[in-house]
Order: sequence, then C-alpha cells, then structure tokens
Amino acid sequence: MNPTRATALFAMLAIALGNLLVPSASAANADAGLTPMRHFDLVNATFNSIIALAIAPADRDAFQDIALGQPLQGGLTSMTFDVPAGGCLRDLRVIFHGGRIQLFPRIDVCRSSGLRLIPHGSSPKPSDV
Repeated sequence: MNPTRATALFAMLAIALGNLLVPSASAANADAGLTPMRHFDLVNATFNSIIALAIAPADRDAFQDIALGQPLQGGLTSMTFDVPAGGCLRDLRVIFHGGRIQLFPRIDVCRSSGLRLIPHGSSPKPSDV
C-alpha cells in the first residue's frame, strides 16, 4: 500500500472513531441531566421584608444561601428560586428585616411547589403542585 494512502486511511479511521466517541459523551451528559431542576416559589405575605434566605437538607446545618438580589418586600411579593440538588425534605431559613430568624423545617419540595409566609403567629401555607 502506498504510504500516502495509508496515512489518509489512518486519518479517516481516526476521525470516524472520534465521531463515535463524541455522541457517547453527549449521551452520558444527557443521562446526568435527567433529574429536572426543582423550582420553589416563596410568597411573602408578612408585614416585614425578607433580607436573607437559605436552604439545607432537612435536620442538617448545611445551609446554602439563596440570592435575593434585593430584599423581598412584605405585603404580597413573591420570588422563585432553584432548589439545590438533593433529597425532597428541606429546611428553609428566613431572616426578616430587623434580624428575626424563622426556620421552616422539613418542607417537602417534591410534593409542594412553594411556601406562603403569613404574618407572625400564623402557620405558613404550603403550595400544592
């Protein structure tokens, strides 16, 4: 076989094998993305602004801050945030203007799509999917 032809044949074979490997890597990444990102709605129907929000796996102290951008005003304002990957049961920590901290333990983010915060002394209302 001519050396030039052998080099060309080898190059074509390498390209063909490379094309076979690329879809395999894409398929692996697609499998990893099968779990959809969970979105969670928080409605602030209290009289106080929320200045900080954090979420953690239930009964753990590994809170991750949720970026608010600006305080979530009291009255009837809402926001949607992405729930970090993990299990269904989560603890939600809310810090209100003035420093009051309220913990909402064991919220099932798989069964509810949000939480409505109502004035202090009342129970929060989970939102159904």
